[in-house]
Amino acid sequence: MHKRLTMTALALVGAMLPVTAIAKDAASHPQADTQALDLAKRMIAFRSVQGPTNQTPQLAAYLKTVLVAGGFADEDVSITPVDDTAYLIARYRGTDSSAKPLVISGHIDVVEAKPADWQRDPFTPVVENGYLFGRGATDMKLDGALAIATLLELKRQGYKPHRDIILEFSGDEETAMKTSAMIAEKLANAELVLNIDGGGGHLSEDGRPEFFTWQGAEKTYADFELTVTNPGGHSSAPRKANAIYQLSGALDRIGAYQFTPQVNDLTRSFFLEAAKGKSGPIPDAMRAFAADPTNKQAIATLAADPAYVGQIGTTCVATMLSGGHALNALPQRATANINCRIFPGVKPADVMAKLKEVAAEPALTIKDVTEGAVPNDASPMRPDFVAAVTRAMNKVYPGVPILPSMAAGASDSMWFRYHHVPSYGASPVFIKESDDFSHGLNERTPVSNISPAITYYLSLFTDLAK
Repeated sequence: MHKRLTMTALALVGAMLPVTAIAKDAASHPQADTQALDLAKRMIAFRSVQGPTNQTPQLAAYLKTVLVAGGFADEDVSITPVDDTAYLIARYRGTDSSAKPLVISGHIDVVEAKPADWQRDPFTPVVENGYLFGRGATDMKLDGALAIATLLELKRQGYKPHRDIILEFSGDEETAMKTSAMIAEKLANAELVLNIDGGGGHLSEDGRPEFFTWQGAEKTYADFELTVTNPGGHSSAPRKANAIYQLSGALDRIGAYQFTPQVNDLTRSFFLEAAKGKSGPIPDAMRAFAADPTNKQAIATLAADPAYVGQIGTTCVATMLSGGHALNALPQRATANINCRIFPGVKPADVMAKLKEVAAEPALTIKDVTEGAVPNDASPMRPDFVAAVTRAMNKVYPGVPILPSMAAGASDSMWFRYHHVPSYGASPVFIKESDDFSHGLNERTPVSNISPAITYYLSLFTDLAK
């Protein structure tokens, strides 16, 4: 996924925030730093892409050898094959087996990358000019390597957590999320989940950390198919009932409709933090909307900006359209897909009912055709998590603004929240907007992230495993 899906919006926030943070000298863990980079490079070299040549099972097997060599018991690291992929679960045993475990969640599959389109082979990792290049450098093999290197550093230190720490990597997060759902069901007894594929930091173009975000919610993904059917007939004898015209009118009405704006504790906090000390239309609207989500002027200002319209409520938009069966015949059928990103806590069935109402077309039928997604509520703003992530970030970038956020896209957190397990995106990787090539060509991430990220993870993991 997708951890960078909110970066465009947050980059605008970054332009309003003071650049105050300067990286502290990281604690000394040279073995972990070296291991993280080596591991990330080896992970990138596996072509863990859906399809007949999928190497996700081989990557999972390799990671098991690394974990066992680093001190995990062989029986505590399991690999489960699923279709052409596999998922991995590793247990770092704590002193209290009755305590609910802390889960560290990620994925080891990546989006397809065609070598002919890249400047370098996407599955041949390269470190160049301070960047790690390769598919997965950002999403999210470097993050996975950092988490593994941190846990192995804790093993070398002889650390014993109070509760079990479970590291899990799904194998098809970028596609069907079948393994994601299976893992969440298996680990539904977790205390909380740290999703290392979410959140992250924003660098200014001169490389200074501007702000850090953690994700406590994501919108529910949904697809609805709208269909109008007619008997059809000869185009030389047109009639008023025309499936294409009827569907077009319904789409116009849906396009003009705005779902009731909403705010929750997470988004209210985001708006208030992002607007601190600033003035102007956007920060003024943020404060006004946080105070009163019915404020029409604030709604209009935020809704007019693509970076913020998704943060103030449910959005639905037409994404596909087809109709007719012959050039010289009246259409017998016209269909459209409406893609919705639904505000946490809102039921997809209620959104579908509202679309039917707004369409106001008696001949129209609508059905939910969503695949690979389930509704989920926002995670609570747990004081223990907020305090732990704040302490950890201040150890590496003291004074950096820390903002809660809601993701517009989907991640494995969705499946945990569906089982009522709090899940938080908390990756410590910082990146410039101009370097954000996640899912795109020539993906790259600064290697300068490695040492601060391990310091951060050492603090966060041990804090939350108490």
